[in-house]
Amino acid sequence: VQLAESGGGLVQPGEFLRLSCAASGSIVGIYDMGWYRQAPGKQREEVARITRGGRINYADSVQGRFTISRDNAKNTVYLQMMNLKPEDTAVYYCNMDGLERGLKAFDSWGQGTQVTVSS
Repeated sequence: VQLAESGGGLVQPGEFLRLSCAASGSIVGIYDMGWYRQAPGKQREEVARITRGGRINYADSVQGRFTISRDNAKNTVYLQMMNLKPEDTAVYYCNMDGLERGLKAFDSWGQGTQVTVSS
């Protein structure tokens, strides 16, 4: 299963961006979808995660500013990022786990998309 991200870019503090991540392949079903980020010199951290049932978790640093959502029909997860701050600058990765053809489990990552917040 392959994941393709889009929507990153360069914005000024206070502006917004929307990231998208679409899965392709012989997908039977997707359980969790999530977004992670990795800033230079730092470990990758979970930003937000949404289960198939709609339960959501956010990192404390983005609570109230970021919104994760999913479209199961399109095998796509979104991350709406509002009021962006310079400390949000990082490479953002999407992650999905589920079942593919033959009921084989998968746990896939996207290639990453750069988000830079700077004046």
